Amino acid sequence: MKLSAGGRVGLAGAAVVGVAFGMARYAYGLTLPDIRQDLGLSELVLGLVASATFAGYLAGLLLTGPLATRHGSRTPTTIGGACGALGAVIVTVAQSPWLLALGVILAGSAGGFVWAPYSDIVTRSVPLRQQPRTLAIITTGTSGGLVLLGGLAALAALGSWRLIWAGTALAAVAAAAANLRLVPRTRPDPRPDGPRSTSSLARALRVPAAYSVVYFAVVVIYFTYAADILDRGVLPAAAVPALYAAIGLSGMVGVATGAAAQRLGTSRVAALSLVTVGAALALLGLASDSLTATAVSACIFGAGYMTGSAVLAVWTAELVPDRAGAAFTGCLVVGAISSVAAPALAGAVIPGLGLGPLLALTAAVSLLSGVTLMLHRSSAGKAN
Repeated sequence: MKLSAGGRVGLAGAAVVGVAFGMARYAYGLTLPDIRQDLGLSELVLGLVASATFAGYLAGLLLTGPLATRHGSRTPTTIGGACGALGAVIVTVAQSPWLLALGVILAGSAGGFVWAPYSDIVTRSVPLRQQPRTLAIITTGTSGGLVLLGGLAALAALGSWRLIWAGTALAAVAAAAANLRLVPRTRPDPRPDGPRSTSSLARALRVPAAYSVVYFAVVVIYFTYAADILDRGVLPAAAVPALYAAIGLSGMVGVATGAAAQRLGTSRVAALSLVTVGAALALLGLASDSLTATAVSACIFGAGYMTGSAVLAVWTAELVPDRAGAAFTGCLVVGAISSVAAPALAGAVIPGLGLGPLLALTAAVSLLSGVTLMLHRSSAGKAN
């Protein structure tokens, strides 16, 4: 069966984003306890390496624009795939903190290189009617990556944590090959980035940028502390891989984000995503001693998480179709900064507040932000 342009780009993009975000980005947290034991690293070193992954991600985001301007939007996705594969290989064989850090930084940069360029690729090579669905499919590739990561974690329980990184490297190579075969080249399209251009872009993205601040902060809080709660309890070791797999499987609903955005509106879908993530955080914070509540929380979170990231890609392409990649990158940079600040703030208040209340407070922020966005959309619609 011959795939349409949207099908080819969607399949390749889902594979590349799935490996970069669903695997390379979260493999470090998943393997951290084993890395600590195997390499004998201190909490300080492990924390610095974790922060370095965000530095790699930010570097990838900031380099994507110049690369796409000079060589076309497919070039950053190719570089990102190579960074993901090389970084995972280095971590697989690392015996020192320096090699570990280098591998983790390279693997972390993959997400920065690959995600935003697909907005430009889709708007230039896919028919307008297919664009929202294609963007949603690409973003939801993260769910497939999380499911595969959970499977690798279960396999690694029988062997070594290095199997997770070796599997990630193989998946990155396969995704990069699919990207080169299925995604068409796009011509470089230099655009002036003068003050007027930048200010007009910022005005158009005020609401999605504010959404990014909240969305990425609450998501990183969930991913940071969900596994911690499971590790502190009496649940079996398989609970953590199962958590990742459950998030990935439930996140598959993100494929329908494009259709939902066309029917309900992008800002309304974004608001509902924040409400859903808030509900998941509330369950985790208030009923973390219940296996059932934790499982329900993971499933709810997966749906809100994937829909929330997919709608951001659709939203920015809708608002700034002629500069979709730059618009998406801008929101991702804001979100990345928020992702760095949120865990630091959480770590500062947990000793006095407690983890459960922190999660409940984060849930309240997410829920209130979702309601505020919904009300903003309603007032904007009345004004128009």
